[in-house]
Amino acid sequence: MRAKNRKGTTNKADKGEMTLVGHLTELRRRIILSLVFVILGSIVGYWWYGNNFFHVPPLGEILRGPYCSLPSELRADFSTNGECKLLATKPFDMFMLRFKIGLLAGIVISSPLWLSQLWAFIAPGLYKTEKVFALTIAAISSLLFIAGALTAYFVLEQGLDFLLGVGRDFQIAAINGSDYYNIVRNFILLFGASFEIPLMVGVLNYFGILKYSAIKGKRRLVWVGTAIIGAVFSPGQEVISMLVLTFCLILLLEVSFLFCRLNDKKKARAL
Repeated sequence: MRAKNRKGTTNKADKGEMTLVGHLTELRRRIILSLVFVILGSIVGYWWYGNNFFHVPPLGEILRGPYCSLPSELRADFSTNGECKLLATKPFDMFMLRFKIGLLAGIVISSPLWLSQLWAFIAPGLYKTEKVFALTIAAISSLLFIAGALTAYFVLEQGLDFLLGVGRDFQIAAINGSDYYNIVRNFILLFGASFEIPLMVGVLNYFGILKYSAIKGKRRLVWVGTAIIGAVFSPGQEVISMLVLTFCLILLLEVSFLFCRLNDKKKARAL
């Protein structure tokens, strides 16, 4: 890593460059600390699954929210008091669902801590402008992923309503907790990752790899490609999630195209 003096320049005499062994030792220390943070966060997440967390509903209740919001005639009821619950077909299913939710929550809860360890390892090798750029991209990326995850959560109910309503005259759904968790996870990951695509376009343009002139006349092709992505990779393979994902991607891509246009104009004026 490059160490810098107070003026931000590299000083070979005083920078104290680490050896390869030193880098590996430092990396191991950061990884161990990150794992400890994730484990502690997972313990909190495991507890949060069945308990309120600072006036926030239990994770189990948040998880089953979209499913339990469906009309009662679309889901089987095996409880004695009429309360909406997910199905567990094996004794170990209940523990595994709580464990997976707790682990996922632990990764999210502890993310500021383990990301700070990653940053502490990388930052000494970056110049000031590089640090600003990296932090800006990380902040925008996080916001986009969160926006995608929230969109997926609210779209999920509509998607389930469509899927479970197809054969309502002859069938009723009893969704296994683990299967339902996989559906929710896939929705969140797909929407969250898809929302990162416009950011990638902006970054490529920022580094001069992708010019606005190369894409300004191909919007229709981009829209068609976006629709295909929404149709092929939508977890539920149903119309609602496809349309929402496609619309959101087109909207975000248009914002990234505007950035590309303005950035190219700025570079042209600077020449």
